[in-house]
Amino acid sequence: MKLSTIAENIRIAAATSLEANPSHDPDIAGVAAVDEAVAGTLSYIEGDKFAQFVATTGASALILPQNEALQAQATERGIAWISTADPRLAFARAIALFYQPYRPAPGIHPSAVIDPSATYGENVSIGANVVISAGVHLGNDVCIHPNVVIYPGVRVGDRTVLHANCTIQERSQIGADCTIHSGAVIGAEGFGFVPTAEGWEKMEQSGYVVIEDGVRIGGNTCIDRPAVGVTRIGRGTKLDNLIQIAHGCQVGEAVVMASQVGMAGGVKVGNRVILAGQVGIANQATIGDGAIATAKAGIHNDIEPGEIVTGIPALPHKVFLKASAIYRRLPEMYKSLQKLQRAFEAANSKPPQ
Repeated sequence: MKLSTIAENIRIAAATSLEANPSHDPDIAGVAAVDEAVAGTLSYIEGDKFAQFVATTGASALILPQNEALQAQATERGIAWISTADPRLAFARAIALFYQPYRPAPGIHPSAVIDPSATYGENVSIGANVVISAGVHLGNDVCIHPNVVIYPGVRVGDRTVLHANCTIQERSQIGADCTIHSGAVIGAEGFGFVPTAEGWEKMEQSGYVVIEDGVRIGGNTCIDRPAVGVTRIGRGTKLDNLIQIAHGCQVGEAVVMASQVGMAGGVKVGNRVILAGQVGIANQATIGDGAIATAKAGIHNDIEPGEIVTGIPALPHKVFLKASAIYRRLPEMYKSLQKLQRAFEAANSKPPQ
């Protein structure tokens, strides 16, 4: 594929302006990381951290930031280039031109077990050993890979993909254009028990889970249904692997969570929130729109919109950095305190004059 063709496809798909080196239009056979690229491949440079690779990469073409010095350097090396304000987004669009995830052809495998009351739209793909229970509805172009189990009353929207071995429990509602990866469990009963004199009595979890359109759920992630009401994941939210979202949580739109985030029941997460790896959120906490929690943050209280928090317990990031600087000096400060204490004791041990 010619680089000019790739550039035009990127421009249309990303609705962005592009500048290109008009004198060089090589054939591109694939994409690669900038430090591993070889002749015939396309790569990209994002930010100053990777600018050094323009001098060493084996790529035939690069997607560059709007930086005239990098453009001149690439041209001098005979590397064709495309320039844009967002090289990473352009590279993502380029990858999609060369690779599409595996999707089986429409059809129903003979080993699938489908309740007669289940309904489904056009062009569905249902793999081997899939179990679809009573009252389930699948939209058009839904793809269900092998060994998926769908409990009664579930609805799955158009073009959604359920990967092998995930489980969708009763009455869960999944929107259009969602992807749920292997091992995920959607709609399992929440962890609800009431203490009594005899022990813990189970509170039945009669609610359900709603997954809105365009949500991505990673492998082995669990989203629990509540005792009453709904656990909701907002439109366009992206969840990594191994995430736990407890009963009754309300997660907003365009939220991103990295691996091993865990949230207790009743947590409210606003729109466009970023939760880094292993963030933990206590029961009933509210995270405001646009907030960011860095890796391993332990959130016990509400977080204001736009706030960045770090540490256990989570503190405003700037406060945490100041506290960390003090923490590193504690041995030195302790020695100074000991000297002061000895001097004080010595002064007070002298007999009065």
